[in-house]
Amino acid sequence: MLALLAPASATVAATAQAAVSAVPAQAASAAVPDGAVRAGRLQVRWELQRNVFTEAAPDGRTQARLIVTNNDSQPLPARGWSLHFNSMDALQTGAVGAGLVLEQIAGGYFRLKPGDGFAGLAPGQSLEVSLLYPYRIVKLDKAPSGPYLVYDAAPDVGMAIADFALLPVTRPEQVDTGKTGLNPRVTPADTYRRNARAGLLPAAEVPPVLPTPLHMQPGAGKLRLTGNASVKAPAALAAEAALARELFKSGGAPLQLGVGKVEGHDSPEAYRLTIGEKDGIAITGNSAAGVFYGLQTLRDLMPLPGAADPALAEVAITDAPRFGHRGFMLDVARNFHGKETVFKWLDLMARYKLNTLHFHLTDDEGWRLEIAGLPELTAIGAVRGHSAKPGVRLQPAYGSGPDPRDASGSGYFSRADYIEILRYAKARHIDVIPEIEMPGHARAAVQAMEARYHRLKAAGSKDAAKYLLHDFSDRSVYKSPQLYTDHVINPGLESSFTFIGHVVAEVVKLHRAAGVPLRTIHMGGDELPDGAWEKSPASLALMRQKKLETSADLWDYFYDRVDAIVRKHGLYASGWEEMAARKTLLAGRHKLIPNPRFTQRGFSAYVWNNTVGAEDLAYRLANAGYDIVLAPVTKMYMDMAANQNPEEPGVNWGAYVELDDVYGFIPFDYLKNASAEARLGKDGLTDYGRRRVRGMQATLFTETVRDPARIDYLAMPRLLAVAERAWAPDPAWATEGDADKAAALYGSAWSGFVNALGQRVLPRLDLERVGVDYRIAPPGLLVEGGRVLANHVLPGMALRYTVDGSAPTAASKPVTGPIAERGLIKVAAFDRNGRPGVVASVDNR
Repeated sequence: MLALLAPASATVAATAQAAVSAVPAQAASAAVPDGAVRAGRLQVRWELQRNVFTEAAPDGRTQARLIVTNNDSQPLPARGWSLHFNSMDALQTGAVGAGLVLEQIAGGYFRLKPGDGFAGLAPGQSLEVSLLYPYRIVKLDKAPSGPYLVYDAAPDVGMAIADFALLPVTRPEQVDTGKTGLNPRVTPADTYRRNARAGLLPAAEVPPVLPTPLHMQPGAGKLRLTGNASVKAPAALAAEAALARELFKSGGAPLQLGVGKVEGHDSPEAYRLTIGEKDGIAITGNSAAGVFYGLQTLRDLMPLPGAADPALAEVAITDAPRFGHRGFMLDVARNFHGKETVFKWLDLMARYKLNTLHFHLTDDEGWRLEIAGLPELTAIGAVRGHSAKPGVRLQPAYGSGPDPRDASGSGYFSRADYIEILRYAKARHIDVIPEIEMPGHARAAVQAMEARYHRLKAAGSKDAAKYLLHDFSDRSVYKSPQLYTDHVINPGLESSFTFIGHVVAEVVKLHRAAGVPLRTIHMGGDELPDGAWEKSPASLALMRQKKLETSADLWDYFYDRVDAIVRKHGLYASGWEEMAARKTLLAGRHKLIPNPRFTQRGFSAYVWNNTVGAEDLAYRLANAGYDIVLAPVTKMYMDMAANQNPEEPGVNWGAYVELDDVYGFIPFDYLKNASAEARLGKDGLTDYGRRRVRGMQATLFTETVRDPARIDYLAMPRLLAVAERAWAPDPAWATEGDADKAAALYGSAWSGFVNALGQRVLPRLDLERVGVDYRIAPPGLLVEGGRVLANHVLPGMALRYTVDGSAPTAASKPVTGPIAERGLIKVAAFDRNGRPGVVASVDNR
């Protein structure tokens, strides 16, 4: 079950029940004072107005507005109410026009209140609220979300404003980039030219397997698939045999599965697959995992459902992965996603030979795993919603709104859920690495343990502070990228390490109960804001006691303790890159260098930062002796938007990541195609450092992902390019020194990849009805000689169009060549089930 409660006592049970109880209809009705507007009759619109460039802000700031309209027969009063909402970006607080005042409550949680000059809002009238962002806002996902109304007369009741929308971005000043030189939008013509690098290949030239195998030798004959399939396998391969029978449910052939030595390959995931017209199919793996991946290759080779020729071409494949760690990080903390969603992505990972789920279970906005003995972690830390009292639940975040039953704001995995997920992953040869964020990104835990402290203290318990995570006397001034000022675990408190030790021990127990090995826990480490701990009496006292000079030394102390806790259970510590780095100054600027203290500890650092100035950080850490996992934000972050168009979903703090950006990633030479200036002073991988690269992973944080379908849109098909890079060896274009030859090799390989996706891989998902609403990119359109040329990044996708400005449907005219008709031409691509993608349009009148 997906639990919402896990109380260990009557008191905590009552707290938990209160945390997830929705506001009864009668309570909401009573919350509206006599003669005041109802929330359901308020309309709120957000509009991006313009970008403003000044000498003080050459990169721009954004001016936006909220338009509030009273559609009720009662006024919005001059006093006694507040409008609450979330914003992913900072906003200038204070007077915002119309006599209203904007306040920041915590993080990205704001409220709008009437000031002395507000006279109320009469029925039928509108007011405008000016919102000023300190940076230029590009993505609509940065707009306010989850607005709700609270009256002072009923401060615990939040009433959602359902009539809320974002106005479209259509005017030049809304996307103005000033003198930055940045392109305001990607146009259909831009897309057409980018897509033109690959055309439609004949079916015989489309690569038959993804990820690309090491060695593939085609034969001359064909093996017919009939209803007379037989699968022979030893008992140890019962699960793999069951998968084989599932593949053959529409017709198969004799199949022999076995574990044995795959000549020339030591990887336990290596396999050999042969398909012969006379001898049938045989798969041998170095382990059950190798057999499993051989079956995934067989799945790829099977005819598409409904194919006219149900046969397999003869072939001999010998294959092994490039990296032992091929990961996908799924964040369920920022927005919760339940067990069935996790199962779905484990299935997809297995299909494309990814073998590690990095499970981001905790963050500032949610703690998503039941921990025995600490019920507040889920009774409070797993629940978001409105409350006027502290310690009841977390505040709304990312648009979760006032209702604590909101499916993305609230929820967690019970211990039974987690054990079930572990076993489901193990059956698919996927390791689960749980992540417990610390010392930053820990607000859910900090708040939950403070509530526990107050509850037990009020009850007279001597153990009230046993798991306390922050110093009540801390006056440190800091702000996280998510705008929090109270979210950090304090290393000056021994109770912090008691808490960490308890959580680690309980996670170890869960893996043991599941019968699933646990080798490491990801212990966080990223984005500790400057200034944290610096004015905490507890931390300062510890620094004096341990003779620590700086907060960087205190960081080392913290992870020295964390490492000892993890090692006690026979594990090694994993974490974000900062765990293996040390903050220092170079010419007055912050710089991360490899931390010499932990190079021999066996830390595994997941390196996300390859932004300007830090492009070589992963290589410097590997060269210094750290095991690393490559997770570069500019290539592998699936939450990054594909492009800068405001309506394109995703964030953009690190990069824009198109499919070809992922495909073009060269793990061992990030900067191969960079300019000489960008490479200047940057380190490459030494032979020693190269051996420290354990693998790579895609990363999906879910700030903008409230709906599981949004995961599909952001991750697919980009995750397929990640799978290709993680499994297959460097393609020829990646190692070719001649730029012209490399470009030609790249063009040929790229064409094969996108044709495989458009003609074979994604159609199989469609026809098998796997339920993956992958991103169907907008077509490219180019007006030339009075005709409209159309293409798509994935050759083989069906294109349909209209000429009257309406959105194309599955019944619209197919694009079979240049479109000669006049009008407002709109074109969309469609999957094999008739699902449309993003629409592109050009005026050809």
